[in-house]
Amino acid sequence: MIEILKQHIAQVEQFSSTSRDEIENFRIKYLGKKGLLNEFFAAFKSVPNEQKKEYGQVINQLKTTATEKVNDLKVALESTTISEGKYGDLTKPGDPISLGARHPISIVKNQIIDIFSRIGFNVSEGPEIEDDWHNFTALNLPEYHPARDMQDTFFVQTNPDILLRTHTSSVQIRYMEENTPPIRTISPGRVYRNEAISARSHCFFHQVEGLYVDKDVSFADLKQTLQYFTSEMFGKSKIRLRPSYFPFTEPSAEVDVYWGLENEIDRRITKGTGWLEIGGCGMVDPNVLSNCKIDPDQYSGFAFGVGIDRITMLLYQIPDIRLLSENDVRFLEQFKSAL
Repeated sequence: MIEILKQHIAQVEQFSSTSRDEIENFRIKYLGKKGLLNEFFAAFKSVPNEQKKEYGQVINQLKTTATEKVNDLKVALESTTISEGKYGDLTKPGDPISLGARHPISIVKNQIIDIFSRIGFNVSEGPEIEDDWHNFTALNLPEYHPARDMQDTFFVQTNPDILLRTHTSSVQIRYMEENTPPIRTISPGRVYRNEAISARSHCFFHQVEGLYVDKDVSFADLKQTLQYFTSEMFGKSKIRLRPSYFPFTEPSAEVDVYWGLENEIDRRITKGTGWLEIGGCGMVDPNVLSNCKIDPDQYSGFAFGVGIDRITMLLYQIPDIRLLSENDVRFLEQFKSAL
């Protein structure tokens, strides 16, 4: 029996192949569940006691030799396959490259930036983790001001002075602190509010806020700027400004664009009125300018803000805001052809 094992060892050592099927058959022959090694191990009990030690050593040698042979042949086969794939038939068509798609939020944000860049607005950015001064106090919202309750805020538990910004107005404060008028900038970015997540609202969303500070800036300048934006963005130039309240602007207004009532979708999204609210605006409060070391007697300005998520849902008829943050490839692939 020992001699038979040694003969198999010699056969294993001499075996060579470049065929994947032959190598697999060889592995099954020796190392498979019904292979020769299992038969030799099963015969161990019938080996005379004086030969058991030598028999065990030889059978283990056969197992080791067969295992190493299979592994070596597989490695050699893989390296040959890679080499042939790299320098083989160059007439074969290449593998198709899957094209990615811009996120709809990015598409709309870039469109907004492009529209305002044509009239001289630059882009400013700031941190999403903000301090109380830039997010509230400098914006005419001192501590314990009741208007702070308008924005349910995520505070950092270990430091109540640190929070997730509730609007990108904090970026405007930082920009005014570091720059002197004339100032003309927009601040797109992600903001956070502690709100229940539903089809219409989320705990984080995207805004773009604009700021213009210079001498003799008037409310008429603000209206013309918004009218230009709605005309370029939606192809609709009819807007209206409804009186409202924001702590950092005075006077303040809500911005509505006349969407129309041409179909059932128009009636649904405008609740049958034809008018659609897209954001808020107003003249910068003199206290805000003073907090940023800008003389309110010499300069005035206006500010406005619109929700990027809401505009995206309008333009692409997206029924649920949660689709914008779930990273569902089936949803995102629909925007491959978008600019």
